[in-house]
Amino acid sequence: MAFNIAIDGPAGAGKSTIAKKVAGALSYIYVDTGAMYRAMALYFLREGIAPEDEAAISEACGKITVTLSNENGEQHVFLNGEDVNGQIRTEEVGSMTSKTSIYGKVREKLTQLQREMARTTDLIMDGRDIGTCVLPNAQVKVYLTASVKTRGERRFLELKEKGVECSLEKICEDIRKRDERDMGREIAPLRQAEDAVLIDSSFLSIEEVADKILALVKERNV
Repeated sequence: MAFNIAIDGPAGAGKSTIAKKVAGALSYIYVDTGAMYRAMALYFLREGIAPEDEAAISEACGKITVTLSNENGEQHVFLNGEDVNGQIRTEEVGSMTSKTSIYGKVREKLTQLQREMARTTDLIMDGRDIGTCVLPNAQVKVYLTASVKTRGERRFLELKEKGVECSLEKICEDIRKRDERDMGREIAPLRQAEDAVLIDSSFLSIEEVADKILALVKERNV
């Protein structure tokens, strides 16, 4: 039976960074579900579809194929056969992702693929509704969070290192708005699963968070 680890939490909490580190330590497959939703959002942007046009978005889902490939330890996301890893991390795509991932057709499209992968593979998957909806039977569930201030500062430094001009105040405001959308959406809202372990990373290092999760895996993988 495959061993699954589900990590949920708000934007900027460090889910992907932590998940990659834990996956490497365990030699598990890391599945970045957010990247899959971002690939779909990129398609909608390219097609000029408005985020509030649910009918057009639902119809477009039938024209989209999202696949994953692990190359040299790095996950690559393919949109209709095109590697879009370098195009899905913009603020524009992130905003579109948050606005369109609320729709049933979008979530249905990717949830099926994610569950199929988890059925036969030891993996760690991060997102907004992994422990509550996608993998409700995951052996380890973690809800990883951090304060808006901490998440904003992390994102600010990340963008500055890339030479992108940005405002810390605006980034924090965008994070607050995204939290509201993710937690308030009708379908699969962001929330902590009843059996998930809460970890606040505001004052913890990456290594400290990873060690906490690895301890949980060791405890339950018996």
